[in-house]
Amino acid sequence: MTKYKGFRQLTSALHLHTAKLEQTHILAFQNNELIGSGRIEEITDETVKIREEYYMRDKCTFVYAN
Repeated sequence: MTKYKGFRQLTSALHLHTAKLEQTHILAFQNNELIGSGRIEEITDETVKIREEYYMRDKCTFVYAN
């Protein structure tokens, strides 16, 4: 797993689904800017839903908050 700004990056669908199941707090970055945080509510092939907001998987980087 790679590092992103000192955090472990979720690099696969398995990581995203595991974080959702375990209710792990994650951060969402776009262009090196923090744009969201929270627990994953929903995952599709294109998006990740966190706190009622949808983030494009191909445009964002998701990392573990802890």
